[in-house]
Amino acid sequence: MPNITKVNFLKEIQEKIGKPKKLAKSLSLFEFGDGLLRLYIRYSKIHDRNQTFYGLREDDLKQLEGRNSVICFLWDNQKEPLFLPFNEFEDVFNSLSPASDGQHKVQIYLQENAIELYIANVGRFNIDSFLGWEILLNIVDRNKIVDLPELNHSQIQTLVGSIGDTKGYDVWIPPTDRNKLDWHYTKQFNFKDTIPQRYEKIHNIIKEIDVIWLKKGSSDIDSLFEVEHSTPIYTGLLRFNDLHLVEPNLKPRFNIISNITKKSLFLKQINRPTFKISGLIAVCNFLEYKDVYRWFQKIVKG
Repeated sequence: MPNITKVNFLKEIQEKIGKPKKLAKSLSLFEFGDGLLRLYIRYSKIHDRNQTFYGLREDDLKQLEGRNSVICFLWDNQKEPLFLPFNEFEDVFNSLSPASDGQHKVQIYLQENAIELYIANVGRFNIDSFLGWEILLNIVDRNKIVDLPELNHSQIQTLVGSIGDTKGYDVWIPPTDRNKLDWHYTKQFNFKDTIPQRYEKIHNIIKEIDVIWLKKGSSDIDSLFEVEHSTPIYTGLLRFNDLHLVEPNLKPRFNIISNITKKSLFLKQINRPTFKISGLIAVCNFLEYKDVYRWFQKIVKG
């Protein structure tokens, strides 16, 4: 019996960009126009802990290389599909060997305020910025893409703080950084004045973290962000690791933010034995500057 979620998706995409052509030797690969777009569709039910499971066939991924290609992740009762531009993760999959069944195993965690992609034997990536039809339409029509400005450390702090404020969090940014924030992109927001007293024993670690989101009116930390503009990624990971070891029950989302040239460095560092043993690899995400900027455009500019 045909999967109704996939059937409905194919009907909708035909209305938006045209009729797809199924590629040979695959049930999930489609092409639009004369090389306009190659689409790899994957579906999963939602399992315990609000997570999905997908297998990406090595043979299918090879047919995405060097083309305008997107992996589309579908699940039940989805408001909008998730479109992952393959070129942004091609180097990741090329560095891996598939499982014995010829597939790369990935999961998507559908959390209340974040969507995360986990690639087995690699790590986690925040993929909030890839949700929605406009992502696919922009890939098809490159003229619609908003040019990414040259962003510095303080500007990224500003954008992440603004996203958190818009989402309803209390936002902490180190007081020494606040006068460097750039308000050209967004309206000013209020800061959390102090670190909650419950974190007194790790105060020296937490107070230096670039951006922290706390649940409104409480001392519960939801997310922490380290922006590694000119500093080594290892510095932020060590700070996160110290916090994770000292407060293992805290369970926030850890996020390293850097430019695309450092993605491979992140993957190399997060797979060190020390971060595998501590468990940081399972709770730490990576975002590029453009991911943050697109996320900001989606959430704040709307």
